[in-house]
Amino acid sequence: MTLARVLAEVEPSLARHAAPEPGPGRFSGLVEDPDRLFVLEAVYEGYLMHYGTPRTFRGMDPDLCLLAGDALYALGLARLAERGDVAAVWELADLISLTARAHAEGRPEVADSLWLATARALSEEGAPGAQEVWRAGQPPSAPDGSSRGL
Repeated sequence: MTLARVLAEVEPSLARHAAPEPGPGRFSGLVEDPDRLFVLEAVYEGYLMHYGTPRTFRGMDPDLCLLAGDALYALGLARLAERGDVAAVWELADLISLTARAHAEGRPEVADSLWLATARALSEEGAPGAQEVWRAGQPPSAPDGSSRGL
């Protein structure tokens, strides 16, 4: 089931804003577990609704975009909580708060490092998550060896 369809079921008023072809997911090469992957993509779309350009939804006014982003955050965390995946809920809650903090502090470039760290923490790799990266002040290396994030 697509993210747009799931969110439209939760909040039917959003269905008319769904993009027919949102494009590939950002984290499919990093997270193996399909439930964690779906949730990470949902939370990322919520993040884009707050701080960037959404991939899955179009034509929303700014207030609706923020509310839909919040709905995606909640949808993702609730799905993991229902599954009993407390570790993943913790990682994503850290990610949401730390990316908000990075933007509030005028450091949006830090967010890419936090997304990469979280994807790796949610993968079988089990790397340090966003909280550890934030504390260390060291962005993780991207798959190509750079520190640019994803």
